[in-house]
Amino acid sequence: MKTIKYLFFVTATLLFFVSSCQSDNNTERSEDKIVSENHTTGDTLILIETAYGNMKIKLYDKTPKHKANFIKLAKQSFFDGLLFHRVINQFMIQGGDPDSKNAPAGKMLGNGGPGYEIDAEFNDSLFHKKGVIAAAREGDNVNPLKKSSGSQFYIVQGRTFSDEELDKLEEQSSLGNYIASHPEINKEATNYRITGNNSAFNKLIEAIKKQDNFKITKIPDYKRTIYKTIGGTPHLDNNYTVFGELVEGLDVIDKIAAVKTDKNDRPIEDVKMTIKVIVE
Repeated sequence: MKTIKYLFFVTATLLFFVSSCQSDNNTERSEDKIVSENHTTGDTLILIETAYGNMKIKLYDKTPKHKANFIKLAKQSFFDGLLFHRVINQFMIQGGDPDSKNAPAGKMLGNGGPGYEIDAEFNDSLFHKKGVIAAAREGDNVNPLKKSSGSQFYIVQGRTFSDEELDKLEEQSSLGNYIASHPEINKEATNYRITGNNSAFNKLIEAIKKQDNFKITKIPDYKRTIYKTIGGTPHLDNNYTVFGELVEGLDVIDKIAAVKTDKNDRPIEDVKMTIKVIVE
């Protein structure tokens, strides 16, 4: 299923998130300021129309394969009538599954696509702040090169983080990356998870921390500032290709993210989209 999954299973064990974070008026003004400053003449702009409002998106030149593909599909009216089929408040809204068009209520969605994938286009300057659009993909166990779905995408809502939470996330993400890059350790950790041996798992984590080759990858200050004020989903950075960002309509993300959903995170009432290129 082309759903947004973290790098490997240990996310559930290593990552934790508080349930909510209130935004004050200063944060709202900061969001508006950042959105207005991120659009310049000559940008390629896409318009996503929904019953909850419209979202105008700038596609990045730094991800040319994803940019060209999204433009192609939009011109073909590929997305028109599709659903935001997976919605998780304070995380993201996901769409682009062709199977979602005219899908009956309650149908499990997320497996569809145009029949091809796109090579990952990671760029450290493109990260999961609120309002970016990124490509969904299959998990690392079947997709080690992290290739993107040909059509499924998500738009980040996320939440704001404190310095303490970001410090913890740095350690957790670094531990997860270390485990994923060492097959034998990954196998051992997987076994502990399956058997529910939390004591052994915790001992393994402590042993990893003492290894000379274990280093914590720090989140740059400019990203920290964004995650503390505007918010996002920092645990997804460098694992999913970010290929654009909203320049108008951040409030629409919040409206869609707040709808009622079923057990599979599909909105109870369909949220349909129409996507077109407005500036190329």
